[in-house]
Amino acid sequence: MFTGLSAFPLTPVTGSGIDTTAYARLVSRLAEAGVDSIGALGSTGSYAYLTREQRAEAAKIAVDAAADTPVMVGIGATATSQVLALAEDAQNAGAAAVLLAPVSYQPLTDDEVFGLYEDVTRELSVPLCVYDNPRTTHFQFSDELHGRIAALPNVGSIKIPGVPDDAKARVDALRARIPDTVRIGVSGDAVAATGLAAGCDVWYSVLGGLFPDTARAVIRDPGESERLRPLWDLFARHGSIRVVAAAATHLGLTGERVLPRPLLELDGAARREVIDTLRELNL
Repeated sequence: MFTGLSAFPLTPVTGSGIDTTAYARLVSRLAEAGVDSIGALGSTGSYAYLTREQRAEAAKIAVDAAADTPVMVGIGATATSQVLALAEDAQNAGAAAVLLAPVSYQPLTDDEVFGLYEDVTRELSVPLCVYDNPRTTHFQFSDELHGRIAALPNVGSIKIPGVPDDAKARVDALRARIPDTVRIGVSGDAVAATGLAAGCDVWYSVLGGLFPDTARAVIRDPGESERLRPLWDLFARHGSIRVVAAAATHLGLTGERVLPRPLLELDGAARREVIDTLRELNL
């Protein structure tokens, strides 16, 4: 569950809700490609923009379309009561694990974040992945807090942001704080190869959600990541979700409208740049 390639697909959203046909197609092609796990309703999956009912629907579609491939479902929300309800929905849908970021409006303290994970893990029957994503949550985990949370029951992995040049020291410092049973996963596609080389167990991948074979090539040969530099540059300029949305549309995997408002699809020169980059990289 928490090793290898965990692919995070887009959740196509139209004006009338989730495009269920396109979503099932995106998930099933990942299962057919042989990814190790699928991360439904992550940041690329627009979890924060969807209602509880839509998220329950997306979880069920993902589990069904994934067949035998394990699915991890995002359950982040601002209120603990909402998180608990979403966790119940994910488990009822057949999720193999859940992914939880400390989403907030009021800034959270360390004790409040620990309390969130304590409350949620107490009610779970599946493993939980701690989603450390300061760019969106504006919460900075310390290794000490990671250690406290990792000691809770049912914690199976920590999804850390992209690691810096001293990646091995960073991963080793975190690993020294957590039980051996908790796996470390890296996100931030542009530097994922660095994290994997430093000893991370799993890549939680935006790229893998649309181009699983290319992501696996990076795992086999970290030097392949440098070939993808033009794509990483687009991710940095436009945001990975917008780039992936444009790519999915260009490939005919979704309709023209896939992002929940107020997010807007790329158009004009930006969209042409995405298409040209895909062609340049043979994606």
